[in-house]
Amino acid sequence: MSMSAGEVHRRLVEMYPRLVAAGRFDEGLALIDPAVVDHRGGADGDHHGIGAWRRKWESMLGGADEFGDLAVTVERNVSAGDLSANLYRSRGTQPASGRRYEVWAMDLVQVRDGKVVEHWAIRDTAAVRHQLGL
Repeated sequence: MSMSAGEVHRRLVEMYPRLVAAGRFDEGLALIDPAVVDHRGGADGDHHGIGAWRRKWESMLGGADEFGDLAVTVERNVSAGDLSANLYRSRGTQPASGRRYEVWAMDLVQVRDGKVVEHWAIRDTAAVRHQLGL
């Protein structure tokens, strides 16, 4: 029996600091459909396919390595059928400067057969940059 949309979503968000930030993608990618559409917005536009999702995580590794105490906590989840929306906090400390950041983020996934087939995300990257003095 496959997991509900909410279970898949929570697992994916909360495993990020533990696995993805360590460069261990396989457990997370097992929750992603090969034909996933990742709506990134802005200049990046949409990413298509599991290879694009992997490249997204690989590109985030440099930033994740900067935060030894990276943490993501799902504060609220709303699920209905194959859709799941999370409100979560992301936080960490930049060891070189000792500066901390904490921001809220939201994302929405559509899940089919236990895998994410579509993803939308909003994260206040301007607030992260401001809190870190960048």
